[in-house]
Amino acid sequence: MSRIPHSTDLYLREHARYGVIRAADLRRLNVPESTTYRRCQPGGPWTHLLPGIVLLARASPTARQRVEAALMHAEGYGIVTGFEAARRYGLRNVPTSGEIHLLIPATHQVRSSGFTFVERTVHPPEPRWVDGIPLAPPARAVLDGVRRVRKRDPVLALLIEAVHDGLCSHSDLCAELETGSRRGTALPRALLKLLGEDIRSVPEVTAAAIWRKAGLPPAKQNVPLFDLAGERVAVPDLWCDEVGFAWEIDSFEHHYRRSDYRHTLDRNARYTSLGIVFLQTLPSRLKSEPEKVVMELRAAYAAAKKRPRPQVMLQRPA
Repeated sequence: MSRIPHSTDLYLREHARYGVIRAADLRRLNVPESTTYRRCQPGGPWTHLLPGIVLLARASPTARQRVEAALMHAEGYGIVTGFEAARRYGLRNVPTSGEIHLLIPATHQVRSSGFTFVERTVHPPEPRWVDGIPLAPPARAVLDGVRRVRKRDPVLALLIEAVHDGLCSHSDLCAELETGSRRGTALPRALLKLLGEDIRSVPEVTAAAIWRKAGLPPAKQNVPLFDLAGERVAVPDLWCDEVGFAWEIDSFEHHYRRSDYRHTLDRNARYTSLGIVFLQTLPSRLKSEPEKVVMELRAAYAAAKKRPRPQVMLQRPA
């Protein structure tokens, strides 16, 4: 195995990005092609990542190194989109994927290879630069990811998080659906329609279906309640205004900050002080025990119907 002096190795790293470099650049730095080939062989000190792209280490590449390699593969024309872009925007509900999805101009002839998925587009978006990486705008990035997923819950979870974390608006996503590629958009299109009803989490979508199955009067979702003094009481997941009955879908999994636990206790205390009958249900039970949940809903509704309706309203009193 040919050896490269330590000083030369440091010199090569100075010309790399996060340890990633083109084989063509190695040649310009006077590293023979045969040397690069040998050093990328099993047991060698370097790693071959993509055609003509080398990692100057014998290790699994980091997420940043994979992105750098993909951008080099696109020869400077690539924009990172899909789930990798969503993660770099700070979203958490991003399906696991080792793929780097790139957008490139339709006239640029680069093909997908290895962990890089290349998609040509006639109208490439203006990138947003985050930590030195060109990212597709948030709505485009999210939809480019979810339109390649066929399972409902992960798609809905990511759309909800993107909207409620303020990364992009519901209208941004809808506009992107209308102007972007229509491949794979049937599922996100249907789920965005649900989001338009201000449903805040995947369990609440399932909960709405179970409520209808229970045969109870229509319920409102995520509406603020006020007491006679005009103080806001809570925003229940589902609210039956006819009898003053609140249904909450509560778990730490779907309330990301620990401070939300204290808020939940405070909310329950307000419900109790105002005589509001409320039912708390774990999200997991919506799928594992739907029939039992239906029975609990009917029982809680019956209890609420037996007592005077609490003095709460859907609008702050004048």
